[in-house]
Amino acid sequence: MTSAPPLRLPDALAALRNHLTAVPLGLATPDRDAARRSARAVADQIDDYLLPRLRDLDAPLLTVVGGSTGAGKSTLVNSLVGAPVTTAGVLRPTTRAPVLVCARADVGSFSGDRVLPGLARVTGGGGGPGTVQLVARDDVPAGLALLDAPDVDSVVESNRELAGQLLAAADLWVFVTTAARYADAVPWDLLRTAQERGTALAVVLDRVPPEAAAEVAADLHGMLQRAGLATARLFVIEERPLAEGRLPEDQVAPLRSWLHGLAADQEARAAVVRQTLTGALDSLEQRVTGVAVAVDAQAAAADALRSAATAAYDGAREGIDAGVRSGTLLRGEVLARWQEFVGTGEWMRALQNQVSRLRDRLVSAVTGRPTPVEGLQDALESSVEQLLRAEADRAAERTVTAWRGLPGGADLVAGGERELEQASPDFAEAAGAQVRDWQGAVLDLVRDQGADKRTQARLLSWGVNGAGAVVMVAVFASTGGLTGGEVAVAGGTTAVGQRVLEAVFGDAAVRSLAARAREDLESRADQLLRFEQERFDVLVAQAAPSRAHADDLRAALRDLAAARRAPA
Repeated sequence: MTSAPPLRLPDALAALRNHLTAVPLGLATPDRDAARRSARAVADQIDDYLLPRLRDLDAPLLTVVGGSTGAGKSTLVNSLVGAPVTTAGVLRPTTRAPVLVCARADVGSFSGDRVLPGLARVTGGGGGPGTVQLVARDDVPAGLALLDAPDVDSVVESNRELAGQLLAAADLWVFVTTAARYADAVPWDLLRTAQERGTALAVVLDRVPPEAAAEVAADLHGMLQRAGLATARLFVIEERPLAEGRLPEDQVAPLRSWLHGLAADQEARAAVVRQTLTGALDSLEQRVTGVAVAVDAQAAAADALRSAATAAYDGAREGIDAGVRSGTLLRGEVLARWQEFVGTGEWMRALQNQVSRLRDRLVSAVTGRPTPVEGLQDALESSVEQLLRAEADRAAERTVTAWRGLPGGADLVAGGERELEQASPDFAEAAGAQVRDWQGAVLDLVRDQGADKRTQARLLSWGVNGAGAVVMVAVFASTGGLTGGEVAVAGGTTAVGQRVLEAVFGDAAVRSLAARAREDLESRADQLLRFEQERFDVLVAQAAPSRAHADDLRAALRDLAAARRAPA
C-alpha cells in the first residue's frame, strides 16, 4: 500500500492557516494573548505574503517602509519617488490608510486581492480604515513597489496591528529610525522579528546630526551585528533642511539607487524574494509550535476546570446520599406529619377497617384539609426538594470558588457570579417535578408488588397510598434495608414495625421496594445535578480548545515540511 503523495506547498499552507483560524483560545491562561497574536500573525502572513508570493514568484518586489512615530517614513517615500504621493503626518497618531506606490505597468499586481486580500484598494485619494491607497506613477521603475505603513508604535492599537501585518507581507523591509531613537525597545523588537524570520532588511538612520553621523552609524552597525543582522543594509540620512517637503537629493540618492538596482536586476530581486520567502517558511515551525503549546495549556486548564466542577457536584451527590440515608430528612414537618399518620393510629386502624380510610376521605372532602397520607407525602416532597436545592447551591458555590483560583476560571465566571454561585433559576421547579414523579413511581412499585390476587386484596383493603408512604419513609429511615430494624423517626418516636409491611408484601419484597425506591431517587437527583453542572461545562467548551486542535496544528506542520521537501 503506497502512502498518499504530499500536499502541494500552497495547499499545505492553506490547511495550516485554516487550522490556526479554527483554534479557540478563550481561556485567560498566562500565554493566551501572545498565542492569539501569533496565530493571527501567521494566518495573516500566509494570506498576505506566502500564498501570493508562491503563486507569482516574479511579481514586483513589495518594499514596506515602516518605523516609529515621527521617524520620517512618509517624507522618505515622497523623497524616493520625487513627488508628494503620501501625506507626512503632522498630528499623532496618523490614522490614514497605508499608501502603496508602484509603476503603472505593475498596477495589475496590486489592484486585486493577490497581496493583502483583506484590505480594499482605493485610488484617487485617501481611503479609510481597512483600505490601501494605490498610487500608480511613471517615475517608479517596474518591479518595485513602495508601501508607506502606519507607525509601529502608534498609540492606536489598530494602527500598530496593521503595521505589523504590512511588515509581514513585505519582500523587503525598509526600517526607518532616528539618531535619537535607534536604541529604543520597539524598533529592536521588530528588528529581532526580522532576524527570526530571515526577512530581507534595510535600515535607514534618519535625522542624524552631520557632525555625529560617523559615530552614530558605527554604533548602530555594531548593534545590528550583535543582533545577527550584519547583512542588513544601513543608510544614513543627515539632518538637513527639507526642500518642498522632501529630503536633499544627495541624502536619499544612495537608497533610491539601491532599490532601483533591485528592480532592474531580476536575479538580485529574486535573491531578495528567496531570502524572505525561505525565512518566512522556516519561521513557521517555531511560531506554530508555540501556538500548539498554548493550546495544550488551554486544554489542561479546561481539564482542571471541568474536574473542579465534577468534584463539586460529586460532593453534592454524596451530600444528597448522606441526607437520604441518615434520617435527617425525617424531622420538623415530616416528623409531625408522620406522627399524625402513624402515631395516632390512622394507618393501623386502616389496616383493620376500611371505614377509617373512607372517613378520612369524607372529612377531607368536607373540610378541604388533606388526609394524613397526603400531608405526609407533601411534607416529604418539601423536605427532599430542600435537600436537593441546598446541595445544588453548595455545588455551584464550590465550583465558582474553585474556578476563581484556577487558570482561566476567573474570567469565565466574571460578571455572572451571582447566577452561577447558586442553582439555576428553574432548578426548584425541576426538583419539585422530579420528587413528585418519584413519589408516583414509588406508588407504582407498590401496586406492581401487590399484583398477585392475595396481596392485592390486602393492599386494596389497607391502601396503596398508605403503604407507599411507609416505603418512602423507609428510604430515609434505614441505611441497610428494613431487615433487622424498624422504620423509626428521630429516635424514640412512634414506629411502625417491619412486620406491618411484611404482612402485605413479605420480607424479601419489602427490602426490594425500599432499595429500588432509593435507587430511583438517587438517579433523579443525579439527572438534576448533571443538568446543573452542564452550565459550567458549557462555559469551558465554548472557550477552550481541545487537544485535537494542537494535534491538528502539529500534523499541519508535518504536512508543510513534507510539501517543502517534495520536488517543485
